[in-house]
Amino acid sequence: MSDAQPTHQAGELKFSYGGQAVIEGVLMRGAHTAAVAVRNSEGQIVVHEQALNKTLYRGWVARTPFVRGVVGLWDSLGLGTRALMWAADVAMGEDSEGSFNGPIGIATIAFSLLIGIGLFFILPTVAATGIGQAMGLNPDTTQQVTTTTQTPDINSTGTESTTTAQTPPIVTVTNANPLNTGMGIGWQATVINVIENVIQLALLVGYMLLIGQMNDVKRLFGYHGAEHKTINAYEAGAELTPEIVSQYPIEHPRCGTAFLLTVVFVSIFVFSLLGRPPLPLLILSRVILIPVIAGIAYELLKWTARNIHRPWVRLIVTPNLMLQHLTTRQPDLFMIEVAITSFKRVLLSEGMISASDAEIPAARPEAAYNIGGGEKEKQVA
Repeated sequence: MSDAQPTHQAGELKFSYGGQAVIEGVLMRGAHTAAVAVRNSEGQIVVHEQALNKTLYRGWVARTPFVRGVVGLWDSLGLGTRALMWAADVAMGEDSEGSFNGPIGIATIAFSLLIGIGLFFILPTVAATGIGQAMGLNPDTTQQVTTTTQTPDINSTGTESTTTAQTPPIVTVTNANPLNTGMGIGWQATVINVIENVIQLALLVGYMLLIGQMNDVKRLFGYHGAEHKTINAYEAGAELTPEIVSQYPIEHPRCGTAFLLTVVFVSIFVFSLLGRPPLPLLILSRVILIPVIAGIAYELLKWTARNIHRPWVRLIVTPNLMLQHLTTRQPDLFMIEVAITSFKRVLLSEGMISASDAEIPAARPEAAYNIGGGEKEKQVA
């Protein structure tokens, strides 16, 4: 980076900074640039910076409610996946040059989306339908009634048999296939939709708990905590040093984990407006409505983050903040320094700090840091 003067004054740009953890590092994203800082095998911090699309992050898309959520999340998913791949190469000592783009990255994103949609949307839909059937919450199937009246026997005298004449009609009732029938808006459909969302939440929590037992993932979650603490410290106006940043909370109201929980709750209300269409249409509706639900959840998350200082809003988002403990760990100063380095490179691109303030720290062994220095948090409202 050069020492050229920024095109805007420091502090002029107001932006909701964000990021994510990567292998041995942190991705931070601003309005102009995304920066990834990763520790290589020699303890050096390697940084990659990439310009962001002007229309998505600073143009009409960024200013259009609901649209900005869907488009921004899609772009963030691609950026984050490619950053993960690049970080893995750096951490393993491979070539760190080049952009995150490429056919492998696109294929990885597509495959991840298919797995995610199948596991967290289609599977709960099918499972909830089956549970609803088992509970007797069946669709309003059309009864096909066939009435058969037996022809009376004629005895030898030419009169009707009394026994046959008194025989009642034979009625056969056949229900239509419940998978091909729907259920209108009502309490039964709502109950099944709630069951579906409970299954979604259970799968989400179970998945996080399961992968959180892996040592590599625990370390990844530590960098996630470092990312949160860094942004919390910056938004509180604190000096960005590892020792100071370590004192800030590990939760953040705009966290992606909180977004996933918000998606689950928004789904309950949106799907309740549709009833329970036939299973093929039901599955299709779940896939088609993903952007709609994501857009609503994004706006809701931004609104709660802006109003987190209000006690009743903080009470509402308490489940979101609690869920974040599944995907974060207390970082050490070694991790926090990486997060700060990444964030300062973003601030430099925004014209918030000088090039000297954003210099990459010299390599030091992990043993030189006060490991566990972030275990005491400063509670910032």
